[in-house]
Amino acid sequence: MTTNNNPIKYVLVTGGSKGIGKAICTRLAREDCHILTCSRHSEDLQVLKEELSEYSGQILTYQVDLSEKKQVKKFAGEVSKVWDQIDILVNNTGTFQPGSILDEAEGRLEHMMDTNLYSAYHLTRALMPLIRKGNKPHIFNMCSVASQIAYPNGGSYSISKFALLGFSKVLREELKNQGVRVTAILPGATWSDSWKGADLPKDRLMEAQDIAHLVWSAYELSATADVEEITVRPQLGDL
Repeated sequence: MTTNNNPIKYVLVTGGSKGIGKAICTRLAREDCHILTCSRHSEDLQVLKEELSEYSGQILTYQVDLSEKKQVKKFAGEVSKVWDQIDILVNNTGTFQPGSILDEAEGRLEHMMDTNLYSAYHLTRALMPLIRKGNKPHIFNMCSVASQIAYPNGGSYSISKFALLGFSKVLREELKNQGVRVTAILPGATWSDSWKGADLPKDRLMEAQDIAHLVWSAYELSATADVEEITVRPQLGDL
């Protein structure tokens, strides 16, 4: 299938019902891409599907908890039933809970790793046959400035994001000779549900749309170019 002589793109975005994930789904839907996304919250997915219905691409949504390996595997199987290729995979699923390593609740590290790292690890492995069939296939991993710098109250969140950046670097090395591009995106503070209710000026944080634009811009480069890592912060710096 083509639109204006360009192949339609098949895009899978995890955690696409809110924040950065939703902005990415919306931005790429505007490019007439087919969008497949997932979330733990069916109501949010229904709202997203209705909002994106004005675009010409296919919009598919699945309710799934990617912090559970069995659900990741099942989800990958469902994706394989409806698509035979993936051009863009955005591993965006993540969670943030502040705290210090010595004081945070028991099990916090395991939960952060399951959600922020293992979801991307297991899903990418399961979907690789479809990714290899993609048109200029590209994997984006949504890391964080916390992947580079430890900060107070970062705790297990920062550990999991350091690990996700490491996963991205290894994946890049393993796939660069197979025609699959890998990009790690490291955003600073961005308006999303994590900042809901924050009493801050609107221009103190970045807009989720800024990150979505970066994803599409990086993908649009020629197949001979790969933006390996993007760090983007609010103009006034980290909070």
